[in-house]
Amino acid sequence: MKIALYLRNIDTLAQDALHRLVESLHKRGIGTVTVCDGDKVDGCDYLFSIGGDGTLLSSVQFVHIDNPADFPPILGINFGHLGFLTSVGKENLDGMVDDLVEGRFSIEERTLLSLPTMHSQFATPFALNEVFLHRADGLSLLRTRVFVDDEYVATYAGDGVIVATPTGSTAYSLSCGGPILTPTSGCFVITPIGAHTLTLRPIIVPDSAHLRLVVEGEMPFTIGMDSRRATLAGDTEVSLERAPFTIRLIRMNTQNFFSAIRDKLMWGTEVRQ
Repeated sequence: MKIALYLRNIDTLAQDALHRLVESLHKRGIGTVTVCDGDKVDGCDYLFSIGGDGTLLSSVQFVHIDNPADFPPILGINFGHLGFLTSVGKENLDGMVDDLVEGRFSIEERTLLSLPTMHSQFATPFALNEVFLHRADGLSLLRTRVFVDDEYVATYAGDGVIVATPTGSTAYSLSCGGPILTPTSGCFVITPIGAHTLTLRPIIVPDSAHLRLVVEGEMPFTIGMDSRRATLAGDTEVSLERAPFTIRLIRMNTQNFFSAIRDKLMWGTEVRQ
């Protein structure tokens, strides 16, 4: 077995935990290779994303567009704070290695958004959480015409608009009033950001739909794909669709989607005085 270790910013206090993880893997005869941005993960059985949710989102960059099926399952190890997408904390590393070796885990297939009209600003045109458009600094209003399968939906006037996957429904979209989607729900959610019309609400569409976002006017705007940002010229059309493959996330048997939103988002937790 061979595991790729991907980490970005590990603070000094977490270094001991990282060394303990590597030693635990090596004692079980598991090979490791540390990968950096732009590296390949060919030949690895698993990819360990070590950090927080941002690190896990960045791991999508390792997908090979020509051969995405060979991309290994990702295990998110939380060395950060919330770590909603991660499955294990740094305090549970020894038990996690035992569970991994013994196969005590499940695999979740996660849908991605694809930017088929690939902009040169993004080396990898896939997003695990969301794609969003946002007004540029100094611009008071962004007007975005939204089309689903070439049918006009509405003009989103406000700070911007988000198109989120089920995975991303618990991130930026949720903070803007969007609904929580289960990972296998088979849909996307379109959520306005700071809408200037009270009646403009999030809408759920099937993930088989082809989406077009057309920004009106000549002022530049920001496009984001997960944690990546770029600036596009006004009057630009952004096309979105479901990627032709999924990302596989590892869930240890002690956790599932609903336990994650209860424990990490405090969802449904009764507040007692």
